[in-house]
Amino acid sequence: MSVIEVKHVTKDYGQGRGIFDVSFKIEEGEVFGFLGPNGAGKTTTIRHLMGFTKAQEGELFINGKNCWKSAAIIKRDVGYLPGELAFPKNMTGDQLIEFIAEERQITDKTRTEELKDLFELDTSEEIKEMSLGTKRKLAVVTAFMHNPKILILDEPTSGLDPVMQERFIQFILNEKAEGKTILLSSHIFSEVDATCDRIAIIKEGVMVSTIEAAQLKRNTNKAFKIEFASAKDYQKFMENTKFVIPIERPKQNQIKLNLTDEKMQQLFTELSEVKVNFISEIKFTLEDYFMDFYDREKTVADGEENLQYGLY
Repeated sequence: MSVIEVKHVTKDYGQGRGIFDVSFKIEEGEVFGFLGPNGAGKTTTIRHLMGFTKAQEGELFINGKNCWKSAAIIKRDVGYLPGELAFPKNMTGDQLIEFIAEERQITDKTRTEELKDLFELDTSEEIKEMSLGTKRKLAVVTAFMHNPKILILDEPTSGLDPVMQERFIQFILNEKAEGKTILLSSHIFSEVDATCDRIAIIKEGVMVSTIEAAQLKRNTNKAFKIEFASAKDYQKFMENTKFVIPIERPKQNQIKLNLTDEKMQQLFTELSEVKVNFISEIKFTLEDYFMDFYDREKTVADGEENLQYGLY
């Protein structure tokens, strides 16, 4: 049984806003990346998982329990980090932590202190006086102080400085090593790429791709930027090449092309007939895969075919 399951969920707010027939599963111990820009539907999906919103169609489950009907029970097992922070007024960080500890019946504060140390959090300050980054660190501590087995994270590093972003990524990797099940919603490619086992891309409320992160890392597609020594060399190559050239820059005598390892010999055979200033390889990344869906209308099958056959 999957730990988290979203089954054909629709919430239509009108004018193309909402989520539409969204489905995915997250297995125990898996880190699942939910990737998309602001407004794509990530937060709406998460709010349904947390039982804040009822789906118009479809169902959501965590540990086999219906997220709408069993929201209170589910929250005991989940560490939830919202994208938009809202704290009680006129409290210090210490008072908030104490309040949540009482609510969750936490008597051993060892983990809480470890988290405060890890993220260098001073909880003595009033929350209303805290910076956005400090508030985000406070949210991290309060979300994870009960050591939950399931983490649902919505833009978790928003507001954190680069050092704390890296520290948070390492924290997630440690949680993953302990067998936690994690849903990580983000638009930051580096943190998704560093932590996730599978990655789903959502666009305008619709799931357009789900892919294993390892498949991206194993990808043999390559992109090359080539500058020719002269306009004559550029023109000669363009007239004779058998490759499709997606980007042409005749004023700079440059091209960009994409190919798989199997086509490398053909490329260098063609280049032996002309003079070049340089050839530079451009590494294929998660961002390339993501932008391919956002640049053009594409189905899951299209994206996976392009990944396999080097059509980027």
